[in-house]
Amino acid sequence: MGKPFDPTDDPHRRYNPLLGEWVLVSPHRAKRPWQGQSEEPSNEQKPSYDPTCYLCPGNTRVNGEVNPSYTGTFVFENDFAALKKDTQQASEKSGLFQFETEQGCSRVICFSPDHSKTLPELTDDERTEVVNCWKAQTEELGKEFTWVQVFENKGSAMGCSNPHPHGQVWAQQHLPSDPAKKLVQLGQYYAENQRPMLLDYAEQEVEKQERVVCQNDDWVVVVPYWAAWPFETLLLPRFNVQSLDKITDAQSYSLAQIIGDITSRYDNLFETSFPYSMGWHSAPFDNKTHPEWTVHAHFFPPLLRSASVRKFMVGYEMMAEAQRDLTPEQAADRLKALPVVHYKKRENTNG
Repeated sequence: MGKPFDPTDDPHRRYNPLLGEWVLVSPHRAKRPWQGQSEEPSNEQKPSYDPTCYLCPGNTRVNGEVNPSYTGTFVFENDFAALKKDTQQASEKSGLFQFETEQGCSRVICFSPDHSKTLPELTDDERTEVVNCWKAQTEELGKEFTWVQVFENKGSAMGCSNPHPHGQVWAQQHLPSDPAKKLVQLGQYYAENQRPMLLDYAEQEVEKQERVVCQNDDWVVVVPYWAAWPFETLLLPRFNVQSLDKITDAQSYSLAQIIGDITSRYDNLFETSFPYSMGWHSAPFDNKTHPEWTVHAHFFPPLLRSASVRKFMVGYEMMAEAQRDLTPEQAADRLKALPVVHYKKRENTNG
């Protein structure tokens, strides 16, 4: 007989109930030597103001518009919007060929006037202003569109085209593919259990503490049991709420605090500005109640072994299903063990 199954060393698959998909976990592969691509990060300290930056206060954007001398968050219509409100409605289906036009809008959200400060480097009050901006944009655009997607691409490794810390909000008439999958999965769970899946999941993770990275009275951040990216996390409320615009002022502040916690831990992991794609999923704005839905945020960071070695979703991942080496529990342990104080603040104190 072979040795008993060891989840920390033997390959196995884990089910993602949010999408109805599986993830292959191959922890033994973490031991393999790495001779692949390395990308040395730039840890150069950015200035608080860059006269060449299109997003800094008072500067002229590429379309000729001049930014106001803003002192907090700043929102404007994306100069290269992926969605447009005035697209004429049209659709066609012919055999296997089908299209439909999409209407919507795309906006940019500058987190602060400071060119040098990413989310973990802002104060709790400054991050709360960002959260309140997310809430306001979600509420406003949800009155006009079915889906509102708040997100941030941090770092050039994630395709960010401007270094000034910012996020985006896109809104559109149709429900995108991944949220549509979630709507089905969450609806099935609610029909069977009369409870929101993600509220149950948050409670179970808090009870187990195996994958919890950080938590407070209102929110919890976990490396999901089914995580695909090495240090992927899921930010969940510990209370029943369907949409970002429905959280209270107190919950907004505690959300700003836990965002500061997880993003500081990310930066501290390899002592670099940690790249990721982060996004919020509120319930669809389709004039229906969605008791099955719980608002949540995903963090998808690509870094794997160091600040210069990233995970690539290629080959098997593109052709078959998602795969990871480091187990979610191992990733959570590494993130949990890190200090909350940002490494730059520690350097300044020690220096």
